[in-house]
Amino acid sequence: MTLSPAQPLPSLPPIELESGPHPTATMIVIHGLGADGNDFVPIAKQLDLSSVGPVRFVFPNAPVMPVTINGGYPMPAWYDIAGPGRPEDDAGLRRSQAAIEALIAREKARGIPANRIVVAGFSQGCAMALLTGVRHAERLAGIVGLSGYLPLAGTTAAERHPANQDTPVFLAHGSRDGVVVPARAAASREALTALGYAVEWHEYPMEHSVCMEEIADIEAFLLRVLAA
Repeated sequence: MTLSPAQPLPSLPPIELESGPHPTATMIVIHGLGADGNDFVPIAKQLDLSSVGPVRFVFPNAPVMPVTINGGYPMPAWYDIAGPGRPEDDAGLRRSQAAIEALIAREKARGIPANRIVVAGFSQGCAMALLTGVRHAERLAGIVGLSGYLPLAGTTAAERHPANQDTPVFLAHGSRDGVVVPARAAASREALTALGYAVEWHEYPMEHSVCMEEIADIEAFLLRVLAA
């Protein structure tokens, strides 16, 4: 089967969690390389967002594909990674962007307006949240990027949509991250800031992971951007 860059690869249905009946907001949480949609379910359960109303959490599952940097071993991945200094997987990134866009469209069809939708992700998921969020044609409530970077940075200025120019962006990273080095995250932050995005930056003394202080900061960000 031949897939065009716009066609998502087959994957498992997303996992969904609702903090109460009749959600009025949605948070799409995109996992990292080698993980699956279950990865951030426990963290979502720790968030107290009761003051902004019921929230639906959507945890998509990446398709399984060979990943070059891991010796071609098949694993859940949003796109291929060839390694430092190698070209980015443009086709894979855009396929997964289309998959995330489809999830946003599904939420809007279920009655959640774009400005009540947050797109979030960790590592590769962070890359997908940033890639999709700044290009989405309607203003989102917020974009959350954890331990990741801005992909296709060279095309962002030309491809970003003005609807999301003032969308709040939360970026967080570990100062000891050896997977996505802090310098790359800082470069992504600076690139977004240079384009005029309101970036809220957090750095924690941790590796390629999530910490309790970070979860508290994410909760505060969500309460702010989803406030009525």
